[in-house]
Amino acid sequence: MNKKHLAEQKQIRTTVSVAMRIGMVTACVFCIMLIGFSSAGSKEPQQNSRKLRTIVLDPGHGGRDPGAIGRRSKEKDIVLQVALKLGKKIEREFPGIKVIYTRKTDVYPKLYERPALANKNHADLFISIHCNAAGSRASSARGTETLVLGFNRTGDQDVAIRENASILLEENYQENYGGFDPKDPSSYIVFSLMKRRYREHSIRFASYIQNEFASSKRTDRGVKEQSLAVLATAGMPAVLTEIGFISNPSEESYMMSAAGQEAIVNDLFNAINTYRKSMER
Repeated sequence: MNKKHLAEQKQIRTTVSVAMRIGMVTACVFCIMLIGFSSAGSKEPQQNSRKLRTIVLDPGHGGRDPGAIGRRSKEKDIVLQVALKLGKKIEREFPGIKVIYTRKTDVYPKLYERPALANKNHADLFISIHCNAAGSRASSARGTETLVLGFNRTGDQDVAIRENASILLEENYQENYGGFDPKDPSSYIVFSLMKRRYREHSIRFASYIQNEFASSKRTDRGVKEQSLAVLATAGMPAVLTEIGFISNPSEESYMMSAAGQEAIVNDLFNAINTYRKSMER
């Protein structure tokens, strides 16, 4: 067999190998899309079973940044109290879930450091807790809303996804696809699929939060998309929830009270539990 023939055979084998690998990824994407389409009409879309192991809680603002200021309180203090109580409840009810805080005291972690902490610890969920405020203290604005990353900024997740690729991909990815290769264009099909999945899960989890708040007779301002820096580089489902208007005296009192904080914590916990069940089913 001459050298030219050997070279041709080698090229054929390489082409077949690449085609098979791209085909396998494409088939995987196609199958998952079919699952998504088949469950689109149901309230609880089917998920690939995955344990919820690590949650990062991010009390907004802190330190030199007080956040919104009410008549008797500051946002940074209220959200820290709620986050610490929520974390304790999660740890008590679900010992298998690890809770990480972006801050536990009155300090100011930079915005980029907050999702970076979640990425470093391969978190499964990132929850940033905030209080809302109207432009005027005379405003009657009230209620809760939960924000997810605006679609125009999902490209910012690429680096986080690449850095966490070995952790975030399915457990049998190495077996199925022969290893992740960042130089292989077919690998980026998976990145695209993961970003889509993060977005869908973020919106779903945000809706669970708002459903819980609504069940507690809070005014439901809905799930919204915004270009938020604190969510932009999170390589996992991530939300920012506004637990009430600090500029509204009655809501400020509610969020400052032990009973109000307990109710907010319970609503957030119930939403996490609903999300956990949907993931682990």
